[in-house]
Amino acid sequence: MSYDQNHQHHRHSSAPAVQLNHTAVYASDRHLSAEFLAAILGLKVGAPFGPFLPVDLGNGVTLDYYEKRDEPIQSQHYAFLVPEERFDAMIGRLDAVGVTYYADPDHTEPGRTNRLFGGRGAYFKDPDGHNMEIMTRPYIRP
Repeated sequence: MSYDQNHQHHRHSSAPAVQLNHTAVYASDRHLSAEFLAAILGLKVGAPFGPFLPVDLGNGVTLDYYEKRDEPIQSQHYAFLVPEERFDAMIGRLDAVGVTYYADPDHTEPGRTNRLFGGRGAYFKDPDGHNMEIMTRPYIRP
């Protein structure tokens, strides 16, 4: 059985799909970072849950902001698939708070968006330097 046949076989089996449920996002100030992302994406910050401050996404995944003050925050990448009709509002909110967005992940094309995979996308940094991405179409993988 080839990889593709095997992959197709498992995809349609009766076993439930494995899904990301939540992940911790390290922040030097969990309130600042959670409120920033929620504001840009048009979401709400949930009630604190232990040491976590949650931002619930629309597909059942929660970003749990966790404060780490004793060490530098290692930059991570988080990409959000967003509705086309909400993309311009998100770009507008980045402009409104003075956060530069970029067409590319290396942040060399400021104030521009990309047109990858027939959609639109942009990258920006959150308060701790995490490289955030908004995109209207998922990547097409080979």
